[in-house]
Amino acid sequence: MNESQSIVEHYGTESLIPGINAALNMAGLGEDNIGWKDLAPLDQFHVRGLAATQELASSMNIASGASILDIGCGVGGASRFLAASHDARVTGIDLSPAFIEAASALSVRAGLSDRTTFRVANALDLPFEASTFDDAWTQHAAMNIRDRARLYSEVFRVLKRGGQFAIHDVVQMGDQPLIFPVPWARVPETSFLLSSAAMRDILTKTGFEIVSWSDTTEPTKAWIAHLQAARAAMTAPPPMGLHVVTGTDFPTMIANLGRNLNEGRAGLVQTVVRRPKQ
Repeated sequence: MNESQSIVEHYGTESLIPGINAALNMAGLGEDNIGWKDLAPLDQFHVRGLAATQELASSMNIASGASILDIGCGVGGASRFLAASHDARVTGIDLSPAFIEAASALSVRAGLSDRTTFRVANALDLPFEASTFDDAWTQHAAMNIRDRARLYSEVFRVLKRGGQFAIHDVVQMGDQPLIFPVPWARVPETSFLLSSAAMRDILTKTGFEIVSWSDTTEPTKAWIAHLQAARAAMTAPPPMGLHVVTGTDFPTMIANLGRNLNEGRAGLVQTVVRRPKQ
């Protein structure tokens, strides 16, 4: 099994739609069209959820009607947010057919299928012409990608001059190995963290200019602690949550991520870089 197949297996190959529909029904949302915000508890597939997505978008200057590439889009939460909140036209790609199926179905339910498009594709071989997109976006996808230089080069290629690339990723901290499983990998063989310095170095060598760079480790620690405390007080998981798309071992994965952060093994970075205008 190659790396791409292993990553798809990690996130699951069975259709997510029955489970998502059951969760929506349990939450009283039925089968009618729903607002994109209603989906946030289960479709913001990254730490700090919708708040992190809003924060990252606010650090960009997104023009109305911008074309945006969402790399590692998962079930499409960030894509729908960008489409609804910034009047963007968003193309989401992911290795997982199950994620793409769910992303497309949820955009229909949210009335955003005219502004969001999803397709199965590899971020290391983007199926788009050069200078296609105004901006690009990725949250918690690069940790599964060994060849980070190729990833950033592909994004650079498909961006128009002056285009922004927004990134929210886990980074390596210190020399201690990670404790597994974590949300993006059950084993070390599919986890490829870079240090913040190494990530910045590759981005600049690719040709990107740094617009903003923020360490969000501390708010992420607080978010995980709050999440764990809230779940400890519950007798059963809420109908809507990341467990709907990640599976029953998500609490173990998020607990290990919290431990990795608290022990200085990992951190979080949000950054916006830009392809130069000239």
